[in-house]
Amino acid sequence: MTVDIDKTGPEDTPPTPKAGPEAIKAIPVRHYGRYVSAVVAIALLVAIVYAFSQGKINWGAVPDYFFDQRILDGVGQTLILTVLSMAIGILGGILLAVMRLSKNPVTSSIAWFYIWFFRGTPVLVQLFVWFNLGLVFEFINLGPFYKDEWSDFMTPFLTALLGLGLNEAAYMAEICRAGLLAVDEGQTEASHALGMSHGKTLRRIVIPQAMRVIVPPTGNEVINMLKTTSLVAAVQYYELLRQAQDIGQTSGAPVEMLFLAAAWYLIMTSILSVGQYYLERYYARGSSRSLPPTPLQKIKATVFSVRRPKGVAA
Repeated sequence: MTVDIDKTGPEDTPPTPKAGPEAIKAIPVRHYGRYVSAVVAIALLVAIVYAFSQGKINWGAVPDYFFDQRILDGVGQTLILTVLSMAIGILGGILLAVMRLSKNPVTSSIAWFYIWFFRGTPVLVQLFVWFNLGLVFEFINLGPFYKDEWSDFMTPFLTALLGLGLNEAAYMAEICRAGLLAVDEGQTEASHALGMSHGKTLRRIVIPQAMRVIVPPTGNEVINMLKTTSLVAAVQYYELLRQAQDIGQTSGAPVEMLFLAAAWYLIMTSILSVGQYYLERYYARGSSRSLPPTPLQKIKATVFSVRRPKGVAA
């Protein structure tokens, strides 16, 4: 008698397909605080605009003088003074930072005293001191090169340049010192082991790496310097604010010309802010794996995400 043996076992039976997990229905969190704060902000903005529109201000005078030649000359002088003062400040700041980090106690003490003095006194006071140093030095005598009375030598432009540039050097010294200290000491030791001099190590190794730390606050200092140039109107230098004040006195619209000057300052600082943003991106290339998107890239990403149909992968 033959018996048929079933050779199939449980392991040979294909498993019954199980149903997949149920799709999760995500419900976005509603941020009611955002809507409330947006409404409050818009209401405040409307109230401020309405208050200014009802004030006794001749707003028509602003566009009439916006591109006046005197205003444009003041803008040009403001930019020139900003660039030259920052050049003095950056060069002086690097020199003072190196002196502060020097092992020579004399140079280190001189740098410390300079920073202490210029950071401890207001810029406006320094401008007045430079302008009135003729009470101490009646003549300026540089031997065979130059000799003149101090009042003729210390012009409003030179007063503004020295007052702003030398004061900025004190602040840039601390910024540069922080950037130099941010570089690992092993970089300097390795450079010296390869036979590089101290000066060459600073130029080739330390300073390029310190720029990533130095650039952001330096950009802020440039923008701050652009606005600080308005103080030199006190020493009779005809930059943007001084020109706007003179036009306001002759045209009978002094407040309107202040708003005009504020608009020009906003335009110039906005342009500098864009330049600072891209400069920071340039020096951040070696410190982060991926750079943050630019404003244009953010706009493109937002537009494409809105146009992308549902169900299409990003």
